[in-house]
Amino acid sequence: MTDRRGLEGPAPDERPAPAGKRNELGIRVDPEVEAARPPRRTVISALVEHEPGVLSDVSGLFSRRQFNIESLTVGPTEDEDHARMTIVVEEPDPGIEQAKKQLRKLIPVIAVRELEPDAMRRELALVKVNATRPDRVAAVAEMYGGKTVDASPETATIELTGSRQKIDAAIDSFGQFGIREISRTGTTAMARRTDDTAAGTYAAAQQTDHATHTIPADDD
Repeated sequence: MTDRRGLEGPAPDERPAPAGKRNELGIRVDPEVEAARPPRRTVISALVEHEPGVLSDVSGLFSRRQFNIESLTVGPTEDEDHARMTIVVEEPDPGIEQAKKQLRKLIPVIAVRELEPDAMRRELALVKVNATRPDRVAAVAEMYGGKTVDASPETATIELTGSRQKIDAAIDSFGQFGIREISRTGTTAMARRTDDTAAGTYAAAQQTDHATHTIPADDD
């Protein structure tokens, strides 16, 4: 068919329209991806170059993409040139895959991996409570493997380590005394047995040439 301007092809109202719609960033969203899917909590481990600005790059990426981060921790590894980031996200599966994809595009990121559900996950918390009943406070601390790191006639501060569920349960129990302050580190994690936590060593990761990468603004 020829339209009024003599161009070959279907009329405007007969032309196929792209599926989906654009989100607030102007990116077209696939209907299947956009469909409601239950979020799940997972841990992403990223091995990165130990240099200034890496945390800013990663947190900026997650902020732009509006990923739902529960916690983000970073610290040195056995190699002084590398650091490990442990990121806990709660997103539907398409969002989790997108988060891993975008992380791999950042120049300082060497390797990215979603850890298995059985990975070792630990968190540290400091909980300051009223100490009007010190014997009961000590009993609750002992029940959760906690350690008193500071005490005064008015307050006691307990150090707790363990899974997020254990920390949550301990805080609930300490609530009976009146909690003054809580400070939590967020989750750090490591794969079990001989499995590499961040998807292999640096040598394996060099299969990707990071020199050709650029930090994307908002591309998919």
